[in-house]
Amino acid sequence: MNDIDRFLQIKTNNLNPAKGRLLLSEPFMGDYYFGRSVILLAEHNEEGSFGVILNKPALSGFNEVVKGFPEFDAPVYLGGPVETNALFYIHTLGDQIDGSIEISKGLFWGGDIEAIKEMILLKMVKPSDIRFYVGYSGWGVDQLKSELKRNSWLVSRADRKTILGTDPLALWGSLLDKMGDEYRYWKKFPVDPNMN
Repeated sequence: MNDIDRFLQIKTNNLNPAKGRLLLSEPFMGDYYFGRSVILLAEHNEEGSFGVILNKPALSGFNEVVKGFPEFDAPVYLGGPVETNALFYIHTLGDQIDGSIEISKGLFWGGDIEAIKEMILLKMVKPSDIRFYVGYSGWGVDQLKSELKRNSWLVSRADRKTILGTDPLALWGSLLDKMGDEYRYWKKFPVDPNMN
């Protein structure tokens, strides 16, 4: 049995999408944003789903992309193709940021942007505490369900340490390793099958 036959026999896992869970794209998804992407779901309900791509760093530095912020030596990431002129963020600052929402244990979404600016200015926040994303990824009612049926995504759990502590460029492969042997073939497929 060759690698493609093995891939075609794999069905997505039985874990359902939920707030704080991850989506791992299948290896043939060639989309600029979603190819080999890992998406953290910030919300998933009957109205739809949204989150940010965790493993697509922008080529420019934070202050080159994000204007009106104090100097901050941190990367900024491509969060997805929706609202690419807006800034989104996840962090570990919890109650220190009014309006933030816990999406998984110790990991928060959003909150008062002015408080974040002040904390950056006062050097009360480190790049390891927060990640910024330009744009987000979203699905309408039943859209994600349909994509899961087509095996476009795997659903995975991950803790704050994995999400913020793993090299973003290695995150997709690292999470696949944890999914078990049947998914090891996903990593072997070339990013561009035409180049094989």
